[in-house]
Amino acid sequence: MQLQILDWSIIFLFFLVFILIGIITSKKSGKNSKEYFLSGRNMPWWLLGISMVATTFSADTPNLVTNLVREKGVSGNWSWWAFLLTGMFTVYLYSKLWRRSKVLTDLEFYEIRYSGREAVFLRGFRAIYLGVFFNVMIMASVCLAGIKIGGILLGLTPFECIFYSSIVTVLYSTLGGLRSVIYTDLIQFFVAMLGSIWATYYIVNLDEIGGLGQMLSHSNVIDKLSFFPSTNDMDQFLVVLIIPLAVQWWAVWYPGAEPGGGGYIAQRMLSAKDEKNAIYSTLLFNITHYIIRPWPWILIALSSLILFPNLGSIATAFPDVDKSIIGNDIAYPAMLSLLPTGLLGLVLASLIAAFMSTISSHLNWGASYISIDFYKRFIKKNATEKEVVSVGKLSTVLLMALAGFVSLQLSDSLGAFNILLQIGAGTGSIFLLRWFWWRVNAYSEITGMIVSFLVAIYFEWIHESLIGIPLKQHMELLIGIGVTTFSWLLVTFLTKPTEKNKLLEFYNLIRPYGFGWSGFVKKHKIINVSYDGESAMRDLLLVFLGVVMVYFGLFGLGYILYNQLALGIIMLCLSSLSFLITNYIMLFNKKD
Repeated sequence: MQLQILDWSIIFLFFLVFILIGIITSKKSGKNSKEYFLSGRNMPWWLLGISMVATTFSADTPNLVTNLVREKGVSGNWSWWAFLLTGMFTVYLYSKLWRRSKVLTDLEFYEIRYSGREAVFLRGFRAIYLGVFFNVMIMASVCLAGIKIGGILLGLTPFECIFYSSIVTVLYSTLGGLRSVIYTDLIQFFVAMLGSIWATYYIVNLDEIGGLGQMLSHSNVIDKLSFFPSTNDMDQFLVVLIIPLAVQWWAVWYPGAEPGGGGYIAQRMLSAKDEKNAIYSTLLFNITHYIIRPWPWILIALSSLILFPNLGSIATAFPDVDKSIIGNDIAYPAMLSLLPTGLLGLVLASLIAAFMSTISSHLNWGASYISIDFYKRFIKKNATEKEVVSVGKLSTVLLMALAGFVSLQLSDSLGAFNILLQIGAGTGSIFLLRWFWWRVNAYSEITGMIVSFLVAIYFEWIHESLIGIPLKQHMELLIGIGVTTFSWLLVTFLTKPTEKNKLLEFYNLIRPYGFGWSGFVKKHKIINVSYDGESAMRDLLLVFLGVVMVYFGLFGLGYILYNQLALGIIMLCLSSLSFLITNYIMLFNKKD
């Protein structure tokens, strides 16, 4: 397979468009840090929602979904479908709180919520810990997907893939800041969706596959179709469904699905015109992220089981690809190699667009931490806005270089995903409770961060050599959650709470629900602090309806694709009804 002139023309056209957007937006974005990192806090909900979707639509995501489907079936996707619960809490509880905070970055939150040197330390340390270490790991896993796609479809070496794909991304990200990232995200999302849907239609109808009906009834596929794992294998049922739904969604911090919002999701919410736009942007993100986007990838993953039933068949079909990167996740680009000229160019452009969308968001997000939360806060407090933007641009280049280097050391996207989950195990509950429980302090977060990291290091490199008996992935996760949660709760009660005046300022600014602040109110005999139980119950009802809406939409669309039309239509109707009720409540009961 070779790309033709038409394929290359499509790819270079997109490169040109993205660079032009970066040049056009550079003048306005370079004015100050608010323009460069938050696009002036004036973005509409639909543009921000699509930007969130485009950012999480990375080049490694279809590879990860393919890996899950090939190993565990469609039900394997519960490892990320469960994060919908986190998403809906962010939509209806946390998005408006983030917008009220008026911070430039989500790390600035620490100094409006906590007091003392510990709050200052926490902000500075996490600026490097998240902005550099965690961010580089995430981008490296995305770059790994780019390496696999480039190796299969373009015949490039890993270094060539990283070098070529980074140039354009760094160029427009550095020039235009978040504004250029959001505008290019709009184009990238629609190109990526068009490419994935068209590619799915073509692949499923290949002679070797025989159409959707024949594919779904194939012996290699039929046992992979269930949306839920079988109870006949309780171990698998526990790992795939129960742990993600019961524990993982609230206990684990993962980029793009942070409990309570955070990272580039918080950055988008902080960029919204107002609270309403922040809410609707995250709602649009969750609807599109879970209902619309997964099915093309799932169908291609199922098709791959017919043409490439095992890793040996992939290695045989692509003898020039480095054997160290052959895994189930590489089946996705392997299937794309079957596409014809023109469509191949469009799909490859869509994957490149997905790659650049994710990388550009992470670069801008990480650069905001380095320039605002570290450089201006600790290195040069009187730095001018121009200096802050310049540091942000330099950080963008350095972060990309680091991510490219680390990606050359990785071999598997699912492995990177699991490592990141383990590092964040047990910290998610802190991010949920810090808004609504006055007793959480900076030491709570410091403890959770340190303990979860040490537990992850122990399981990754020490446990097996020390004990001699390896633990299963889910047991490591549960132990990590338990140890970390116990540790941060213990430290919370053993240390002093945040200063009274800081807590009172935070409460007046954010106006969270009052039930978690009752102890604070009683202890300091504060009056005029209200508890609005009605708003709390209303928003929890909205969370429930949102979860019903999205899951019924996801499975309703799936049943229609499975040719179970009656069940699919019923589920889609229930999904639509939940959406209508949700909007009625939001429109006619605006009390906060």
